[in-house]
Parts: sequence; structure tokens; C-alpha cells
Amino acid sequence: MPQIIEWVSAGADDVVWRYPVEDITWGAQLIVHEYEMAVFFRDGKAYDTFGPGRHTLTTLNLPLLTTLLSRISGFQKTPFKSNVIFISTKQFAGKFGNRAQTTELAPLMTFGTFWFKIEDATLFVNMVVGGQNAYSTPDVNNFLRGFINEKMIDTLSKYDLRTVFTKLDETSNEVKANLVDYFKRLGVQMVDLKFEGIDTTPEFRDRLFWLKSGGISPDEVIRMETVKDAAASLGKSTGGGAAFGAGMVMIPPLFQPTPSNAGPSIILIICPKCQAHIPSTSKFCPNCGQDISSAPSQPSSIPIRKCPKCDAVVATGASFCHGCGTKLT
Repeated sequence: MPQIIEWVSAGADDVVWRYPVEDITWGAQLIVHEYEMAVFFRDGKAYDTFGPGRHTLTTLNLPLLTTLLSRISGFQKTPFKSNVIFISTKQFAGKFGNRAQTTELAPLMTFGTFWFKIEDATLFVNMVVGGQNAYSTPDVNNFLRGFINEKMIDTLSKYDLRTVFTKLDETSNEVKANLVDYFKRLGVQMVDLKFEGIDTTPEFRDRLFWLKSGGISPDEVIRMETVKDAAASLGKSTGGGAAFGAGMVMIPPLFQPTPSNAGPSIILIICPKCQAHIPSTSKFCPNCGQDISSAPSQPSSIPIRKCPKCDAVVATGASFCHGCGTKLT
């Protein structure tokens, strides 16, 4: 009875399967089902490929492998050694997810779905199955997912945060265009790719809010964040109401130059939404995001003075110096 080489009971999600026996006899029956290809693979290289149908293995339909065998052991020797790799040519869906960075080093978390099919079985076996030792469906899926993540990280690193979020279609189209080309080199057709979610950290989410609010440059956003961080740091070092006053003292030098003949007080306004004390030049409240230009606000003034020990500028109402910790009277 001739040897039967066949992929039996292939699952709906199975991409690749390797026939478990390497000893192949001349006259064996190779059965390739619809939406399948069979590739003879030996010594790290793909040789003859078969499409759907029933094939009797002879030197005539295995010309490439026969040439190899004739050089090393005589083509009439049976059985001969070879792997038979079955490839499904159906369309498959896979998931991707990665962590990338934008041009300003903002963290990005993305995930989604991609659809693919094997276009060139010989190239795919050379580049992926044999080249990456991906002899099972999980191995292939892991390789393709990692490949997508790597290329996507490279592409997203060329964009800034605002572009990624406000021009997602443009960004995803470039990612897809790059991947189509890369996948083609692997013998794989990238049918489609869709982002299903994209996010960044809370810190950069706040920055994105300011950028999308209109009329605010990235430099201004960075200054706002510096104010916020400085106030938070001062709050930890002094605590209570003193921290609030000290934090507000930091605002004018950061937002705009303070004139050399400025008086001893800092002019602020009160946010009509959250009641926070903010610079009078603010377009939006750095605490709650309220549009100050469209809402009435009340003026506020916080007097300041210097610490007698380290000359740090502190609010008049502060009980301790945020710079050296000296108790203030």
C-alpha cells in the first residue's frame, strides 16, 4: 500500500502543519485539499510545491528535490529525507497589541486586528516556517504578531502625540502601507489592519487635552505641566494651605517674564468652575480645563515674601519655607 501524505482534520484557524514523517517513498500519494499548498522542505530550503489535488510522487513532479538528491545520494534511493509542509491559503484574522513612543517620547498603547493570507507558499516556508522555525500555527501567529508590533513601533515613532490622535486614519494608513510591503517580502498578503484602541498615560492625556483645546502651543503645554509639577512638589514638602500659596508663587516666572520692577504681589484670577487661583493670562484653567475666555472670573492677589534663611520666594501665608523648611513667623 503506498504511503499517504495528507493534512487530515485541519482546523478552521490552522495556518501551517508539518507532516510528522521525514522518510518519503517514491510513489507515495500526496493529497492536497482545496485552499492548501504542500511544500517539500529540506536543509533549510523550500523546493517543489504542490497545489490542490492528488499527486503521485515521482522524479518528474519533484524536479528540484530530485536534482538535490541526485547530487548527494542518488535520486532512486527510497525512502528519501524531506519535510512536507502544508500551508492553508484561506484568510485569517490575528490580534496585535504594542507599546510605542511618539516623537516627544509620549507612551502609546495600541491594539487591534489584522487580516492576512498566504500568497506565496514557497517564499513563506523559506522566510517564516523554516527561516523562523515556525512549524505550527501558534508559532506563525506569534511571529506575525511580533513582526507587526515591531514595524508599527517604528512607524509611530515618527509622529507626534497630537497627530496620532487627531489624524488616526492617516497614521493607520501609513502603518498599513508599510506592513503591506513588509508582509509581501514574507510571501504574505496583508488584507487589512484596524486599530481598535489607542491610549497614552494620564500625564500625556492631559497634554493632549490642552493641545486639542486650540491656540495652545506644545511649549505652553510644557510650561503648564511644569507649573503643575512644581506646585505638587511644593505641596508635598510644605503641606496644607502653605503649599497652595507657595505653588502659585511659581506661576508667573514660568508663564511669562516678570518685570524687574514688579511689586511684591502676583495677580491671579479665580476659576469660575473649580475656584482654583490661576494666572490672569490663562486661556484655560490648568486645574479643571475650564475655558476662562468664555466665563467671567474674579481677580485675586496673593502676597509674597522671601525666606529670611535661604531667600526662597514664599507666600506670605506660608508657615514653613518650601526651600529649606524654616518655620516662618
